[in-house]
Amino acid sequence: MSIFDKCYEETRVGKARAMGVYPYFHELTTGQGNVVTIKGRRTIMLGSNNYLGLANNARVKEAAKAAIDKYGSGCTGSRFLNGTLDLHTKFEKEQAEFLQKEAVLSFSTGFQSNLSIISAIGRRGDFILSDSLNHASIVDGSRLSFAKTMKYAHDNMVDLERLLIFCSEQIEKTKGGILIITDGVFSMEGEICNLPKIVDLAKKYGAGLLVDDAHALGVLGKTGAGTAEHFGLVDEVDLIMNTFSKSYASLGGCVAGDAAVIDYIKHTARPFIFSASVPPGQIAAANEALHILRENPGMVHDLQKITRTMKAILADKPHVQIRESNNDIIPIIPLMTYSQVNTLYVAKLLLEAGVYVNPVLPPAVRDGECLLRTSYTATMDEDLLHEAANIIEEVFRYAAENPPPIPDF
Repeated sequence: MSIFDKCYEETRVGKARAMGVYPYFHELTTGQGNVVTIKGRRTIMLGSNNYLGLANNARVKEAAKAAIDKYGSGCTGSRFLNGTLDLHTKFEKEQAEFLQKEAVLSFSTGFQSNLSIISAIGRRGDFILSDSLNHASIVDGSRLSFAKTMKYAHDNMVDLERLLIFCSEQIEKTKGGILIITDGVFSMEGEICNLPKIVDLAKKYGAGLLVDDAHALGVLGKTGAGTAEHFGLVDEVDLIMNTFSKSYASLGGCVAGDAAVIDYIKHTARPFIFSASVPPGQIAAANEALHILRENPGMVHDLQKITRTMKAILADKPHVQIRESNNDIIPIIPLMTYSQVNTLYVAKLLLEAGVYVNPVLPPAVRDGECLLRTSYTATMDEDLLHEAANIIEEVFRYAAENPPPIPDF
């Protein structure tokens, strides 16, 4: 038996390709925007995390170009060696001020951020309590650490306290600590975590708290600083993780917290130590996006208004079912499609009709609860929302009357 045999076995991917409903790796021939071109067709983009609409912003692009002109295209080394530029330290200082934390450390990707943070903090004898719907980077970061990881049922505070009680008894023997990790905004469901209750429980049982704000930065809070600002709990959250690939229209990530904790991660996190630093153009773009957000905090309000508007429009479409959420301001609106085949089928029909969405299948969701993830930006206008919603309604109506002539996986 060869180790490569698994690569040649029939998979869901192969079946989707054979059925003509494979939904991934579509090539865009334009930059990221509210409307893009795919296969020569005008397509409304409802599958991007470009929440503030800055990916094609002139100031952000000029900042990236200027950085490349001055510093070159890459850093050619890790932050430990030759890869620390004044751009990195400038961004980290400004981001720490924005998030109201003592210090920030930046990483080359958002995924690498969680690998670095969690693997550095979690040691033998420690416990990590993670929401069951947390992002894959949290799952892998927990695996990379030497701490024992336990998942609590999604947003279930009773289950979280049950695990906290158990772990509190165990750390008397292990001499370790407890770290609770949660997404601030859950990226598939568009839900906000119950941060006030999590903070209460963390205090009660002496646990640390890490909030992944990848989808909350620029989306929540009076100034767009994220989940902790939204709830007025900035001082109660130990670590806040951000990414640059969404609201900051770039690539990379960072963590904010007490200076001593950030310094510890900086000197112990292997994914950080042994990776090249964020390239000049990327860190400059992220820094300029931060400047734009701080100058224009009303963008956050605009984004939330657009979300409410689109939810109201879609709610009036009889063939469209929106997944229930605990808020009306997160610019992620999941549309229920249930079966895997129906999800891929409807996604294909929508793309052909001029709307790009993201199909979400197991294990990202439970089997039978598949959905199409739609997302929105602060620069969309109401005409575009109505156009997209009308196409969505027509496609869902057609799919209901003409279901896919193929069985589910």
